[in-house]
Amino acid sequence: MNPALHPSKIDLSEATRREMAELLNARLADAVDLLTQMKQAHWNVKGPSFIALHELFDTIHGEVLTHVDNLAERVVTMGGVAFGTAAVAAHRSILPTYPLDISSGSDHVEAVSGALAAFGGVIRRAIAAAGTAGDADTEDLFVEISRAVDKSLWLVEAHAQGGDGTPQGEESRRQGDARLAHSTPMV
Repeated sequence: MNPALHPSKIDLSEATRREMAELLNARLADAVDLLTQMKQAHWNVKGPSFIALHELFDTIHGEVLTHVDNLAERVVTMGGVAFGTAAVAAHRSILPTYPLDISSGSDHVEAVSGALAAFGGVIRRAIAAAGTAGDADTEDLFVEISRAVDKSLWLVEAHAQGGDGTPQGEESRRQGDARLAHSTPMV
């Protein structure tokens, strides 16, 4: 998939524009894959943290959708053709395959955090490649995406960081139940 570039008066060489279009399309495939993985998690999560995770995964999906659009539009800005179909993403994405046989919140947290971390890693490598190529605007786009993905990763990982392995809020509920069991009945 390396069609001719459309003409542009942008002040980057054709070789740089071609290189950036290819790099952007590679990360676009990953972003489209990540987009569908977020919906997979959103639709199928179960357990005590259901609503929090259901909403979080949907919020991240919306953010990734913005990244998809920005990546695709930057490809076209370079004079390239954006390859953003699900079929292209399935063929070209380098993200780990999302497990389809999970339902618990903790399993989805693990899978989503793994996908976000992998995407963040390839985006950071893209930052370096765009900088080396001398395309500060594409580099900046990748920096913006990296920052947002790192924040999303933090929000997801926080669900697994209860300290003792219990879901967030579970220990507080247990302590409250214990206090009620040992309190003097109100008369």
